Amino acid sequence: MGTANSGKREHQKLKPYLVLQILLRETDENHLLTAPQIAGTLNTMGIEAERRSIYRDIAEINTVNYMIENDCSVEEAEEALADPELGDAEKLVVLDPKRQAFYVRQRRYDLDDIRLLAECVYSAKFLAEGQAKRLADVVCGFVSDYQAETIRHDAFLTDRVKTNNKSVINNIATINAAMSRTLEGKKHIPEKISFKYLKASVRNVSQQIERRKGERYIVSPYKLLISDGNYYLLAFDEKSKKMRTYRVDRMKDVRPMGEPREGKEAFEAIDLKDYTKRTFSMFDGNTQRVEMRFINPLLDAVIDRFGTSGARYFTEDEKHFTVSAEVDISDQFFGWLLGFGKRVKLLGPQNVVEQFRAYIDKIREMY
Repeated sequence: MGTANSGKREHQKLKPYLVLQILLRETDENHLLTAPQIAGTLNTMGIEAERRSIYRDIAEINTVNYMIENDCSVEEAEEALADPELGDAEKLVVLDPKRQAFYVRQRRYDLDDIRLLAECVYSAKFLAEGQAKRLADVVCGFVSDYQAETIRHDAFLTDRVKTNNKSVINNIATINAAMSRTLEGKKHIPEKISFKYLKASVRNVSQQIERRKGERYIVSPYKLLISDGNYYLLAFDEKSKKMRTYRVDRMKDVRPMGEPREGKEAFEAIDLKDYTKRTFSMFDGNTQRVEMRFINPLLDAVIDRFGTSGARYFTEDEKHFTVSAEVDISDQFFGWLLGFGKRVKLLGPQNVVEQFRAYIDKIREMY
């Protein structure tokens, strides 16, 4: 007579799940594992396994995955996967007949998609370096360890200016909750928030200090915006009674106030596309339509700045084009023009040309 545990091994119910995790982590089209290798890994975990049981586990994994993906019964899944015309097209785990080894081929995202997402995460200036790496690790969880290592190597080579504010993700969550119309399944009235706002200090450029000597800003949040790798909050400022933008990575100790937000009319009066273009491109100033002449190789740079919907482009000669665009007349706009040197000429209107000359004369006087 056998013992009470005869024919029964501990933790066998975990085995198919562990087999799948091993395959997800360690295999892809270029990295395969044989059944004995998978069984060996399980044995190091204290799970008894042998070659034939691995084949059975993988068949069950493919069946369950097909059921979930196609919303069908066990019988329908088994019948579909047994169809020779279907082959391996619908299988999550594929057997390479030449090498008699398995790999996970069918994933939710293409490797290039994951690489791009990881790079976008790491390039975000509003994330501290540790946060960016942690989020990139989350993204890399969708591919094998070998692919993830390649992605991390590629994505993390470039050094970028990052924020030192590690509370950015919490800030975003608090702001989104304050703007939400439903919270925890219940109706919620969008509310004001308060926060302290930070700025750099010449005495210690690695540390930011509080603006207004630590006085709290009170605003009504309306929209989160991303521009040039930075996260901004568009909000109605209680003190100035105007819509303003705030860098989320410079916000500290963000708190909901429980008071209904204000500024609905001011927000609805904004054309968001126009507002963001003016705010993030040329800064605030008196808006005028100006005409400029550029050399042809600068066309891409000019389109990046002014777009194609509101600006008008004309061919002047074989080497030059002109553009007519609405611009906020400001020092920032003039500085942008100066960056192109003799490759651009401001043509009009005359009052803007005169302002540009005065701007250049101010700079010349410094030297």
